[in-house]
Amino acid sequence: MKQVIQSYRTGELRVADVPAPGVEPGAVLVATAASLVSIGTEKMVMDLAKKSLLGKARDRPDLVKKAIQRIGRDGVAATVSAVRSKLAQPIPLGYSLVGRVVAVGDGVAGIDVGARVACAGAKVANHAEVNLVPQNLCALVPEGVPDEVAAFVTVGAIALQGVRVAGVALGEVCAVIGLGLIGQLTVQLVKAAGGRVLGIDLDPAKVELAQRLGADAAMLRSDDVAARAAALTAGRGVDAVLITAATSSNDPVQLAGEMCRDRGRVVAVGAVGMQIPRRPYYDKELSFYLSRSYGPGRYDPLYEESGIDYPIGYVRWTEQRNMEAFLDQCAAKRLNLAPLVSHRFPIERAQEAYKLIEGGASALGIVLTYPGQPAAERTVEVPARGAPIRGDVGVSVIGAGAFASGVLAPALAKVPGVRLDTIVSARGLSARHLADKLGFSSCSTDATAALGGNTVAVVIATRHNLHASQAIAALRAGKHVFVEKPLCLSAQELDEILAERERASKLLMVGYNRRFSPLARDLAAFLAGRRAPLVMCYRVNAGIIPADSWIHDPEVGGGRIIGEICHFIDLAAFFAGAPPVRVSCQGVAPGSSARHDDNVLVTLGFGDGSLCNIAYVANGDASAGKERLEVIGDGVWAALEDFRSLELRRGGKRRVIRKLVQDKGHPAELAAFVDAIRSGGPPPIDVATLAATSRATFAAVESLRDGAPRKIG
Repeated sequence: MKQVIQSYRTGELRVADVPAPGVEPGAVLVATAASLVSIGTEKMVMDLAKKSLLGKARDRPDLVKKAIQRIGRDGVAATVSAVRSKLAQPIPLGYSLVGRVVAVGDGVAGIDVGARVACAGAKVANHAEVNLVPQNLCALVPEGVPDEVAAFVTVGAIALQGVRVAGVALGEVCAVIGLGLIGQLTVQLVKAAGGRVLGIDLDPAKVELAQRLGADAAMLRSDDVAARAAALTAGRGVDAVLITAATSSNDPVQLAGEMCRDRGRVVAVGAVGMQIPRRPYYDKELSFYLSRSYGPGRYDPLYEESGIDYPIGYVRWTEQRNMEAFLDQCAAKRLNLAPLVSHRFPIERAQEAYKLIEGGASALGIVLTYPGQPAAERTVEVPARGAPIRGDVGVSVIGAGAFASGVLAPALAKVPGVRLDTIVSARGLSARHLADKLGFSSCSTDATAALGGNTVAVVIATRHNLHASQAIAALRAGKHVFVEKPLCLSAQELDEILAERERASKLLMVGYNRRFSPLARDLAAFLAGRRAPLVMCYRVNAGIIPADSWIHDPEVGGGRIIGEICHFIDLAAFFAGAPPVRVSCQGVAPGSSARHDDNVLVTLGFGDGSLCNIAYVANGDASAGKERLEVIGDGVWAALEDFRSLELRRGGKRRVIRKLVQDKGHPAELAAFVDAIRSGGPPPIDVATLAATSRATFAAVESLRDGAPRKIG
């Protein structure tokens, strides 16, 4: 299918051939009929993408701060590599469309195949022939509402939410500063609510359009706005000001304070400077509000992604209900959107639309149109760039998220003898990007596409809840399997995987990369020949993951004990040379500011008598190093610091090994996996050890619940 994308690194915009998404639970598959190019919002994205690295840094100081913190934790080289990978990711453009439902996922209610729906959401309602949209970001389109009108649903909901936040009442006078798309819709919505409107803009054409669309008065900012507002309100001042402009200037906020009546209301809908001047706001005791996009539910993954609605008795107007209300106003012909469409282009010519925006041409709402029968192939062949890579071990990858695209897939591409077959991602764009970048022969949104052809091995790097089913499917297809940690989320899943591996007689490996790092190997060699057990102290300054992250969801991510502490258990088992046999786990006091389940002490006993204490902490200083492991026993002491330095002591002698670049072992683990496939030798990590590590994490979770130690069977 065709999709409009932009390079965040170079700013290049193109219409790409991307595999169409498949349907998923809680979402519907929509064949797009029309999508809206919102000049203000999308131009901001385009302008940022076209800026230099320094310009991007100036615009996003929050991301610069995170990068600096990461340098302190992971080193300069690793941070630069991560930033480059992030910048290389293409941006899907678009956030408002209308189309027909072609498939409905499990759990979706009230939306049927064939229904016409309007859809909202960045990275969801894309400029693409087919989109996968969560149910709460869809609204049924009433009969009689044309496609190009329904395509305005997102900007309409944004404008409507601003009017709701302003609390516009019958007979009130409102000023609207900024008469772009959202401003023009705001003017009409205030009129529909029974208010009177004064529109203000810098562009004479937009001022004239607002007057045609019903504004009681409209004028240029350079005119005497205060006098006009006083005349319109019998000298009292306006009741509310809605700022729908997009500017870094503080002028709209200053002007709003001057125009308002005593105890009036100011609502910022657009992205504007917000240095609130004290004198007018204090003297009049003005209220200043921010309107959060489409309405309640926005940015809440439980609402937007999981489909959990807010009870209407407590939240009357969610973002979906705002979308519906806007469409109802269109159906009742209380809104006139036809004058807002300045240009129309078929999706194939989308670049022309964006050139208009870049060139500063007079444009307002640009509508992209789509063919009646979209190209919806889920697998796309990718032309080879240069000489084809003819390795003897064909490998496909399922998953193209941040870790797969930034670390795993690039490392795999460098392994000698590997032929990159198919790369799979849920929505297709990231798969196409990696296919172009690394040389995969095809990209797909269908995981089964990775199991066919001449593929010998499959690398699985999806969300944790998918690992078990995808590993089992790959083993059944006769493929060797590499699963990024964790292997699975439950003992039952583990048993099923082990049974399938036994039947298939194929290699099974988990991405426990740390044992393959050069410094870990140096430490193992230093410990070789020991005769006594070890005592290991592993401190992990893990960093906070947002509370709403999927990683914390026990059904999807499994939590950080299963999802990440498995790494450190495996490394300790590597040095002990024996599997874990018992575990206990304690967390910080429940109810404190720190999460109980990712600020923990995990104590392990190993089959050789060695001990390891893992202090896994999420709420430490992010600028400090992430990992430090001390190993003591049999007359030796060693300290491994963030896989950048290793200090070794024995018999009073000290040796320090330092690395200029942090290496956590990802290239070596993949090379070991491929070598084992080619040679037919044993797996790089024996299956019993993989199973014991998973069982240790499950037991640690149980121990955290009741404080009792557990034996690991």
